[in-house]
Amino acid sequence: MGKKKWIKTLVVGLLLTLISTYFYTVSSSGLFYFVEGPLQDNLRKAKSIDERQPDDRIKIVKIDEKSLSAIGKFPWDRSTYAKVIEKLEQSGVAAIGIDVVLAEPSKNPADDKALADVLAKYSNIILPIQINYPSKQKQAGDLVPETIDYPSSTLTTKSNQMAHINVLVDKDGKARKLPVGLPDIKGSYIPAFSVALANLVLDEKEKIKRDETTGEWMLGNTIIPTNERNQVTTEFYTQPRQKVDASTGYEMLSFVDVMNSTKPLPLKGSIVLVGPFVTAMQDEYPTPISSVKMFGIEIHANMIQTLLESKFYKDASRPLGVGSILLISLLAIFLFDRYRGKTALFIFIGMFVIYGGIWLAFYTVSSIFIPLIYPQFALVSIYVWSLVSHYLEERKERNRVTGIFGRFVSKTVVDELLQSGEDVKLGGSRKDISLIFVDIRGFTPMSERLEPEQVIQVLNEYLDVCTKAIFKFNGTLDKFIGDGVMAMFGAPIEYDNHPEMAVRAAIEMKSQADILEQKLIRNYGIGVKFGLGINSGPAVVGNIGSEDLRLDYTAIGDTVNLSARLESNAKPGQILISEQTYERVKGLFEIEAIGEIKVKGKEKPVAVYEVIGHL
Repeated sequence: MGKKKWIKTLVVGLLLTLISTYFYTVSSSGLFYFVEGPLQDNLRKAKSIDERQPDDRIKIVKIDEKSLSAIGKFPWDRSTYAKVIEKLEQSGVAAIGIDVVLAEPSKNPADDKALADVLAKYSNIILPIQINYPSKQKQAGDLVPETIDYPSSTLTTKSNQMAHINVLVDKDGKARKLPVGLPDIKGSYIPAFSVALANLVLDEKEKIKRDETTGEWMLGNTIIPTNERNQVTTEFYTQPRQKVDASTGYEMLSFVDVMNSTKPLPLKGSIVLVGPFVTAMQDEYPTPISSVKMFGIEIHANMIQTLLESKFYKDASRPLGVGSILLISLLAIFLFDRYRGKTALFIFIGMFVIYGGIWLAFYTVSSIFIPLIYPQFALVSIYVWSLVSHYLEERKERNRVTGIFGRFVSKTVVDELLQSGEDVKLGGSRKDISLIFVDIRGFTPMSERLEPEQVIQVLNEYLDVCTKAIFKFNGTLDKFIGDGVMAMFGAPIEYDNHPEMAVRAAIEMKSQADILEQKLIRNYGIGVKFGLGINSGPAVVGNIGSEDLRLDYTAIGDTVNLSARLESNAKPGQILISEQTYERVKGLFEIEAIGEIKVKGKEKPVAVYEVIGHL
């Protein structure tokens, strides 16, 4: 490929790469999040039961229909929560999370005091903070609160006993990630409910905290892979509303059963989450693992286990993602420019599958999701461009070859060679054709009287007349022979009426030559005429010559020879045809019999006819 074409390919390829990179970086999850996200979801859902073993330390106390029926309409008295907390503490739990917003003071101060006393007595209790955001932020990606609902001041909750319970959903409305911390109105970070509860059971060196210098969230010495919204991917170990089973779900207890228990429950060392488990309380979210919504308390439970096990399935860094797009794109640009056809198709399929394998390997080995759709989008775009580009190049080259080659032989010959898709080879086939030989009578005397430039000009005008007439009637211009022309009809494209077409072409040449002769007489005082011979019959038509150096598409045989002999016997302005041609065109033209003449190469005289013109 020429340098200019290579530069064009490189520029277009890089442009497609930039488009794919833009789609990847346009937002936190990219433009094709609706494809990329579900692919990641399906991969994560494919885990076995053994890989999804729920942590038996995590328990859920449900505010369910049974509890609402027994205790009464919600909201409940704060003393109710105080009673349940006491029961749980007596059972030796490690941490308690109350997932019920208690922002307003109770109508009965005694209720608030009962809960406040419990909170003061035990330091392992976390109450929720609800951060409220405006419907639209000033800038995309911002998380500036509009209001924040803290626990009521009447509860005298300590700052280390509060954490946010916000669940931020992706663009498709599904909860995949939880923010480990969110800024308050002053910019200070409030830890997540799950983070605060996990910290109550983690060793001091393993506790989760924010590095104020770098802004990174750390689990001990390990960086938690959060995005720009401080979110980390949640690993789901249970299905929504999972029935209690030691192997498939967190153990669940009804709120009223805990409250009415008369002896300690088997909850020693457990992390207990207390929260709504009824649809009417509107605390449920779509998740990627099921079409059934999951209650917020279940999402927090899964997030706690994610943090405790440090299983973070993270997205690749932007530089790594952009690098993968660039690498695939540059390789595709080079290969698709170099190869085409089936080879290019196999390369495309191979690259597509191999990159899919690399994507899967990154996930399996390193728990990293490198971009899948964006590099493959670039790959597909560049491949499609290469198909279009190669097609346009081939069309351009075809037109160029047809234009150049068509000046020397008939365009029908070029078309047949190009459409066949085969190499030009020596050899031919026997065909029934008609041949015209044309010669300019009086050309030699004229050339002696005119300047060389004038001779060439006159010759070109006469040959132009012949060529146009031949092509007009679908003939093939075989060759120029000095001041003569050889043409055939019926090859390479076969026509049943090729003798008629040959005669019509001859009449056209004669009439146009008469007009040209008058012009020459006016300009130079001398005129010339055509002598034409036509014969029809079998001949071998094909490529003759040197296979490596030069081939000539022509016809050979006795039919050709007789046509040439008829032309040599034709007088100026005369069209002579053989008996074979006459038998096929009689009745179509005005023809007169001349009789038999002796021609070179024939032992017996041949019958000859003169075409006078159209009927």
